[in-house]
Amino acid sequence: MRANTIKILKDAMKGEYAVGAFNTFGLEITQSIVRASHKLKKPCIIQATTNAMKYAGSKVLGDIVQSVIAHESNSTQIGFHLDHGKTFDDVVNAIDAGTDSVMIDASCSEFKENCEITSRVVKYAHEKGVTVQAELGSVPYLGREEQEVDWEQIMTDPNQAKELVDRTEVDALAVGIGNAHGFFRERPVPDWERLKVIRSMIPNIPLILHGASDWTEEKVKRAVTEGITCFNIDTDIRIAFVVSMRNGLAQEYGIATTDPRKILGNARESAMNKIEEKILMFNDQ
Repeated sequence: MRANTIKILKDAMKGEYAVGAFNTFGLEITQSIVRASHKLKKPCIIQATTNAMKYAGSKVLGDIVQSVIAHESNSTQIGFHLDHGKTFDDVVNAIDAGTDSVMIDASCSEFKENCEITSRVVKYAHEKGVTVQAELGSVPYLGREEQEVDWEQIMTDPNQAKELVDRTEVDALAVGIGNAHGFFRERPVPDWERLKVIRSMIPNIPLILHGASDWTEEKVKRAVTEGITCFNIDTDIRIAFVVSMRNGLAQEYGIATTDPRKILGNARESAMNKIEEKILMFNDQ
């Protein structure tokens, strides 16, 4: 069942659990997310980056997501979100494609500019009935930054977090507490005290953690206890999908298979298994 992302996040806050926001780029991954959520009868969020929308075609991908949710999720609540929109046009395009929630990532801008960009997006999105996630602080990427970073300089400032929320009326906030995207080396220990302070200063705003694919169950449970409502997962799904495809192609090469459905079907199942594992880690209720 299609549901509003913000309702899913607010319900998680009330229930003191977290949800997964899983990245898709096409049919098989979308099915793996929806089927995992349906099997476990637990809510989740499907999200797509601007690059994923460019790859598949934004409206085509939007139709795929909405169709799979409609036909395969029954009563399970699933939202549809834009991940890491960088520009106002990215947001407009995603809303036109059917997302009920968008992220505007102006975290690399100066704080004042971040507030201005976010405010503009919030005004437009709210008029369309769409909610907005902003990002404050930096969650580094491999290849974009050097591996050695000054974490104190790039993690989320709690005072600025409150100011950004107050000034922009944004609905959710992605925070940096030492987490990192992909294979970037993270801070040895997340800054739990920083997260506690942020949570206390903006108690009614869902907090999102990006770059959590490789987090252990222990770290996940601690993050939920300290106020994280949603974990974004992409890398682990890609790894499960691609490894399955590689193994399948290697095994089938000798008989020269010409049926990609067999390879892609197994990859879809591997991704689904990984997503189930994550959903249960975030929400074992």
